[in-house]
Amino acid sequence: MASTDVTEAKPASRNRPDARSEPLPELARARAWIVTDGKAGDENQCVGIAETLGVAFEIRKVPASGPFGWMAPWGPIDPREGPRRRAGALAGPYPDILIASGRRSVPYLRAVRRATGGRTFTAFLKDPRTGEDSADFIWVPDYDDLRGPNVFTTLTAPHLVTAARLAAARARPDPRLAQLDRPRVAVLVGGDSRHLSYRKTDMVRLVGDLRSLGDKGCRLMVTISRRTPDPLRNAVKALTAETGGFLWDGTGENPYVAMLALAEAIVVTSDSANMVSEAVATGAPVLLFDLPRTYIRHRRMFAGLAIAGALRPFTGQLADLSYKPIDATPVIAQALATAYAAHRTADHA
Repeated sequence: MASTDVTEAKPASRNRPDARSEPLPELARARAWIVTDGKAGDENQCVGIAETLGVAFEIRKVPASGPFGWMAPWGPIDPREGPRRRAGALAGPYPDILIASGRRSVPYLRAVRRATGGRTFTAFLKDPRTGEDSADFIWVPDYDDLRGPNVFTTLTAPHLVTAARLAAARARPDPRLAQLDRPRVAVLVGGDSRHLSYRKTDMVRLVGDLRSLGDKGCRLMVTISRRTPDPLRNAVKALTAETGGFLWDGTGENPYVAMLALAEAIVVTSDSANMVSEAVATGAPVLLFDLPRTYIRHRRMFAGLAIAGALRPFTGQLADLSYKPIDATPVIAQALATAYAAHRTADHA
């Protein structure tokens, strides 16, 4: 059974470029928990919302494996992680706000609602698969089917690539990237998942299209995933070296936000809706490398971004796209804050 990780509270800091300088009045003294099984995509979305709200928060990680994880989201929590335990995912005084994501966190959100009699305001990011009444506030992307009076939707997903972080990265550019000639193109490469796998033809096509950019004088700034297949990883690494670009190999500070901030264009593979959401927050042209088995619901999001003028298919060419940065994070945070204020008013009535 995976051990539970309880992270120390993180206050909203005026020194962090992403934190609100003044939390909304109803949130000024609020304490929050972020509850996930540690999956980076889920946790980053929750952290992005909490930081935008400006609330102090703790990260509570629930077990990611074992029979209780298998039964989620419908089953019970692991009793060793329950509210009455001195240690575990739900130990300590209950928060004012609980923000959760990922199916394994649903039973734990449900347990806190039950233990507090609904006093803790619960928010869930993405479809909990247990109905719209599973939390006080639910966010889902527009392409999802879940709807209800407490369900809020946006075209893109919440994330950590805020306008303030991008501005800070541009003000003090990463020297590893600033030395590259222009135009600089950020390349965000995903990898295999249970829904999709890269075929040899996909890898050859992607590397060939990226080589076309390199031949035109573009300098590639590449980041790859732990899920990226080894043949693609090796080919992209060799291409980046040949064309005078930069590939982050996991050493040194992660330059992900810096890559996005300094890019004249961004190439992103279609296996990750999260990466696309982060890319369009920059205002730079986004070039989507389409994989044939891309999740059909993600295609709806990509179509919406294309209509907004932010995204075009990647075919080895740059595109001249002009649009205002698209960032759903502050929009979702404001909707959550409004729902929290209404919850507090009803609770005190």
